[in-house]
Parts: sequence; structure tokens; C-alpha cells
Amino acid sequence: MEESLKGRLLVATPGLVDPNFDRTVVLMMEHSDEGAIGLVLNRPGPLPVESPFPEWAELAAPPAAIFYGGPVVAGTVVTLARSTDPDMHPEHWIPLFGDIGVVNVRLDPEESGPGLDEVRVFSGYAGWAAGQLEGEIAGGGWFVVDADAEDAFTPAPEELWGAVLRRQRGRLRIFAACPPDPSAN
Repeated sequence: MEESLKGRLLVATPGLVDPNFDRTVVLMMEHSDEGAIGLVLNRPGPLPVESPFPEWAELAAPPAAIFYGGPVVAGTVVTLARSTDPDMHPEHWIPLFGDIGVVNVRLDPEESGPGLDEVRVFSGYAGWAAGQLEGEIAGGGWFVVDADAEDAFTPAPEELWGAVLRRQRGRLRIFAACPPDPSAN
């Protein structure tokens, strides 16, 4: 493995036909020689955060829904959080990049520390075995771009795919205008 993609984004290319990842934006949480784990950032679900986690509803970034994080272990809950408190309890906080990290939603928000600004709750995650993601990238399935902290908490997740591509330089920017079905063009 050349370089870890932790903290970067995978943006599905228009040619990626897997329905789990069609036009998705994935925030990479881990990437090593053993494999990779990420969260789909742009698929909010119908269930509001307050249904299963009422104590976290006040901190939930809009839309305050449980997001589809990926096809792996759909019942697993992963919670991204933004914290401006450098003294977050390390046993409750796993940093990813900048002020973004992962917190345990099974705890009361007060136990995690006073510095939580907002959270986004995901069910499931995206996962790749050793070498699998590298093969998908080499095969043209993903664009790899830098993440912006706002991507994880965008109030318009359904627009994230195009928004991320529009802020890129060069030819990547052009893909933002690609219709969902290029044959209908």
C-alpha cells in the first residue's frame, strides 16, 4: 500500500454500477494493508435519530436521520462527531481528521465530554478486504479526493456527490454534470 486514504473521500465514478455505491461519497475511516473501512455520507434513511437515540437528537446534524453507512453489518451503529474540545475523553473519542472523530452513541452525550458540536449516526459501513479497494480504484470505480470537514455534516447530503466533484480541479469537475443515466443524454 502506497499511502493511507484515512480521512479522504472516495467518490463513485459514473461507471460504478454497484447499487450499494451508485453516486456515493465515502469518508475513509481506516485504510491499511489489511483492508479499508468507510462511511457513505450521502444516504440518509427514513428513521429519525430521536427514535433509537433520543438523548443524541439535539446534537444530530440536519437532516437528523440515521444514515445508511454501507452494506457491511447493517445493524452496526457508527457515529461521526465534530468536537472543538481538545480535551475530549480519549476513551470515548477516536479522531479521524481535523475536528472530526467517532464517538460511542451508546453513551450519554454528557459522558463523551462538553465539546461535541454535532453528530451524524450511521447504520452499517463500507468495507474492503486487503487489496480490494486498491483494485477498485485502479479499475476506475472511485475518484480519491480530499475531504472537507463540512462533507460529513452537510445539510444537503443528496447533493454531496455533485458538490464534491464541482469543487475539484480539472477533468474531475466535469463529472458533476454527468446525468444519472448517460444513455438518456
